[in-house]
Amino acid sequence: MKLFIYHTPELTPTDTVPDCAIAVDVLRATTTMATVLAAGGEAIQVFSDLDTLIDVSAAWDASKRLRAGERGGAKVEGFDLGNSPLDCTQTLVAGRRLFISTTNGTRALQRIQNAPAVLAAAFVNRAAAVNYLLAKQPETVWIVGSGWEGTYSLEDTACAGAICHSVLQQANIPLAELAGNDEVVGAIALYEQWQDRLVELFHQASHGKRLLRLNCDDDLKYCAQVDVLDVLPIQQEPGVLKLLG
Repeated sequence: MKLFIYHTPELTPTDTVPDCAIAVDVLRATTTMATVLAAGGEAIQVFSDLDTLIDVSAAWDASKRLRAGERGGAKVEGFDLGNSPLDCTQTLVAGRRLFISTTNGTRALQRIQNAPAVLAAAFVNRAAAVNYLLAKQPETVWIVGSGWEGTYSLEDTACAGAICHSVLQQANIPLAELAGNDEVVGAIALYEQWQDRLVELFHQASHGKRLLRLNCDDDLKYCAQVDVLDVLPIQQEPGVLKLLG
């Protein structure tokens, strides 16, 4: 198994696809996706364009859908939800499909949607993603951070490092063999430095500061939890993620 980390979707190679690709958007899209499926959501369907989301979701019974739209960290007017995992209660989401478009995370998923296996991971379900990799042993794995509008995000790289760190500990593969690019080594070091202070790290991150200005401190605390959800969103058809199995 070779692990590659790309800090943003724009940095991924354009002439190849990996055996497995993992989208990471800790603050907050992939955290929200894991939360929705853990609460009984039927599926997640992702869109980069808000108008396309509205058109496609219009074909669904209103009682079986939820529209989630976020731009700049804030909820889009007229949508049922923004991008806060704390809003995704079992009462609200159980049995419903979440149609979601966010500033960054949904773009990352669309960039990697042609890989044979596409997963969504965050700190909250890190162990589920690692367990999948250890069980399936894909030859090449891309872990793609969502970043912020094409730029680097501390929290996504730290989460990618957390995934690699756990694989490294459990797979008994030397780092020199596991790491497909330098970013893997750097991300593991970042995670090791901050693993016991993730909320503090989020407060240092530019997007964490942006969410704090929107009074989303509780979101940061929730997103900093590690291995608390035993769910793995996996793509069943392009742009549609459901629970593994």
